Order: sequence, then structure tokens, then C-alpha cells
Amino acid sequence: MKKAITINRNVVNLLAPLSLFGLLIVLMKSPLLNQGGNLGLAISIDLLITVPLVYYLLIRKSSIPNTTVVPMMVVGLLIGTYFLPVEDQVYLELFKTWTLPVIEVLILILVVVKVRKAIKTFKDQRGNAPDFYSTLKNTCHQLLPKQLAWPFATEVAVIYYGFINWKGRELQENEFSYHKRSGTPALFGALIFIIAMETFALHLLLERWNVVVAWILSGLSIYTAIQFLGFAKSLSKRPISITQHSLILRYGILSETEIPFPDIDTIELSRKPLEKDKLNHKLSPLGELESHNVIIHLNSDNELRGLYGSRKKFRKIGLHIDQPKDFKEKLEYALPQRTDDHAF
Repeated sequence: MKKAITINRNVVNLLAPLSLFGLLIVLMKSPLLNQGGNLGLAISIDLLITVPLVYYLLIRKSSIPNTTVVPMMVVGLLIGTYFLPVEDQVYLELFKTWTLPVIEVLILILVVVKVRKAIKTFKDQRGNAPDFYSTLKNTCHQLLPKQLAWPFATEVAVIYYGFINWKGRELQENEFSYHKRSGTPALFGALIFIIAMETFALHLLLERWNVVVAWILSGLSIYTAIQFLGFAKSLSKRPISITQHSLILRYGILSETEIPFPDIDTIELSRKPLEKDKLNHKLSPLGELESHNVIIHLNSDNELRGLYGSRKKFRKIGLHIDQPKDFKEKLEYALPQRTDDHAF
């Protein structure tokens, strides 16, 4: 019942501003707009301020992030750009040129401040190094719409791990690396080198035809290389860990899952290929390009989260661990504690 009430309220929160936008569209298409006066200014204010304000008043005590007011402003801006006559779009252009960039910068600053505060709180509570990506995702889910939170966190993490966080990370007693004896970092390095060479050659070729297209494609290629760099660097920053009640599997920022101890059936040290089944997956999204040496069998379905928030179910998962025997021993030692309250 509570869930149904929440859904109904969310529908109302969305329908109310959409209805107001609909009324404004009707007004913009009516002959009244051709009579001059300040009607264009009034409609611009309604599109950019009044409707978003009504939406904010509706959601301020709900679970919907307050920052979703900004997308509502953007919707109003797009509607005005499409339906208002060009001569009445002066105030829309001013908003687009001066106000919207300021709002975007303020939101970015808010995210950074929230992330720093969350990391500080995490350090105080846990007494060790926090996982930046997890903290970032939690913060973004509080500030941004659900559909934008994970992609935004991924893009920020790529820059953070690729260019900011170069400090080495010491493993805790319950943490395990998976990149030192794997060929994945070398594979990413080779891909970055290939992209750099092809970008240079392709840019010279395309520049003879169209300079703008050449720079656009080069920019996309450079950004792809930056992403691969961030992916590669994140492998050493996000180790696999055994907590008090669960096993946390991570593969940089490319994939992750948390498996409660009661869901774990057996841990197998094996390099044999996984059977072809929709519930059998590898932790690494590289698939057959990276071998595994550990297979974890579950007694119930679990969820593997991938890049930009993609999801897939699994009941058997293969992964590479640099010290597989040590990992198996410690995990098996921890598993009996799922039935008692002893600390790990």
C-alpha cells in the first residue's frame, strides 16, 4: 500500500508540471501572443521559473532529488525555443547564455562538496581508506535523477582515477588484488597506444577533407583513450574485499557486485571455461580476453552491475585473483560466521 501511494504521488509530481507546460504551449500557439505587450516575457518566466518552482514545492518532501528541478528548467527552455516566436525568445537566450551555465557549475560544486563530506564521514566511521567510486555513486543518487546518477558518477570516476588519484593503495588484510598477475593493464595500454596512432593518422587524412570533422573525431578518440586510462587505473584502486557479512567483487569501475554470505554455495579454484548459460558470467567485462582462476557458485540469483549502471543476473561467476588460494581460505573461514554475530 505504501509503495502504491509513493508511485501515485510521483505520478502527480510529474503530471502537474507537464499539465502547466501543456497550457503554456496552448497559449503560445494562440492568437493572443500576436497582440504584443509583455506576454512573451510572462511566458518565459512561467517556463523557466514558475513551473519549476511548482515542481520543487511538490517534490521537496519526497524521495525525488531537488536537483531534478534543473532538468525541468531545461524542458521549459526547450519548449519555449520550439513554440515561442523567435522575436519573443530574448529572455530564453539570456537564460541559456548566462543563467544555465552558472546553475550547472553550482550543481557540480555541490556534488564535489557532498562527495568530500561523504568521504570524510566514511573515514571517521571506518578508520581506513574509503572507496571513492561507491561514495561518489551514493552522493550522485542523492543529488541527481536516477537515470543520470550512475553515468555521471562513471564519467567523474574516469577522470578521478585517470588523472587525479595516482597515489598507491595498500591492501587491507581482507582485500585482494586482481590486476598484478593479469594481462588486463597491458591490454588497456595497448588499446590506448593503438587509439593514439590511429587518431593521429586519421586526423591527417580527414583534415584534407574537412577540418571540423577531423577535430570532432579526434576529440572522440582522445576521450575514448582517456576512458581506457581511467578503467585501467581503477583496477588497482578498487580491490575485491571480504566484509563481515558479504563478499564484494569489483573489477575497477567496470563491474561490481556484493554477495551476502548465505548466497554463497561453494568456492572453486579452477580455470575451466564456464558453461554457456545466461546465469553464468565473468566478473571481467572483457570476457574470454581475460582468464579466471576462481569460480564462485551461488544458491540463488545475484545481480552484477556493469558500466553506466547496466545489470545482469548470475548464479555462477568466474574471476581472477592474484592470490587465489589465500582468497579461498579466508573466504571459507568467513563463511561459517554468517550464522553468528562474530566480527570478521
